[in-house]
Amino acid sequence: MPHDGGPVRIGILGASSFAPTTIINPAKENAEVVVAAAASRDQPSADEFAAKYGISKAYGSYEALIDDPDLDAIYVLVPTSMHGRWTKAALAAGKHVLCEKPFTANAAEAREVAELAAKSDRVVMEAIQFRHHPLTRRVEEVIASGELGTLQRVDVSLCVLLPTFKANCYNFALGGGAMMDAGSYVANMARTFGGSTPEVVSAQAKLQKPHVDRAMSAELRYAGGHTGRLRCALWSANLFWATASVVGDAGKLRVLSPAAPHLYPRLSIRSANGRRVERFSRRATYAYQLDTFAAAVLRGEPVRTTPEDAVENMSVIDAVYRAAGLPIREAS
Repeated sequence: MPHDGGPVRIGILGASSFAPTTIINPAKENAEVVVAAAASRDQPSADEFAAKYGISKAYGSYEALIDDPDLDAIYVLVPTSMHGRWTKAALAAGKHVLCEKPFTANAAEAREVAELAAKSDRVVMEAIQFRHHPLTRRVEEVIASGELGTLQRVDVSLCVLLPTFKANCYNFALGGGAMMDAGSYVANMARTFGGSTPEVVSAQAKLQKPHVDRAMSAELRYAGGHTGRLRCALWSANLFWATASVVGDAGKLRVLSPAAPHLYPRLSIRSANGRRVERFSRRATYAYQLDTFAAAVLRGEPVRTTPEDAVENMSVIDAVYRAAGLPIREAS
């Protein structure tokens, strides 16, 4: 059910340091969105956050923000293990939801949320931001066109440098781990660029502490017969490494910044048509993501990162953990 007019009034659930990049700054250039409120776990933190970023309302509890009748949508930016819980609470309050990746703690919880979303008339969208950039859409077009021929191999990597081991991303109880964090992107890349959800053949983790992977790699097999590999890390010898390559029997494409296409917006293709480099906008992927969310809420336009898509993504993440001999994450 489309919005009844005016900009989408969004409340940020979680006073995270990521919020300026992911939503506050993109909203400043989007006339269809207003960041109207923010919530933290206590009032002083909420007040400080709201004052720093010019947000008019501050709430000292998540429940109070969700209950605000003036808000149309909630951006869920709490620790990972709480994503499902607060997305369900927002839906129960009649709010649209943009939920930061990963969608939930595990695939079973993702299915619960997807079922609730399907029964509602609200927009629920996972924030897998690279999916909304024109470069990613172009990769999908090239693969679908058959220019590369029959797919043979898909390799995707995202290794970043996050050495702050007290951070939530290293906390098992809060849904931490490389595969939950950077791995949310590489799992989605493997599915998007590989054409389907792959089977996880094997996986190997490097641990930062018991049950918490600082790096992960996995071998994949697709129903079409091609194979693949995903790699992700929060702390590894690579320090920083991001790439995606898709090889077919008639060509190959490569992206050097697949999780953040605006940082290096170039797509290299080699096929029977020759070699070429296609260039794209440097506009931030988060801005494109917010465009998509606003269009869905205001005009009922479709989204790409649906709850159903998130179920598939979480199923890959769970399968990687199982193959690596690690427990899947639990909701809190």
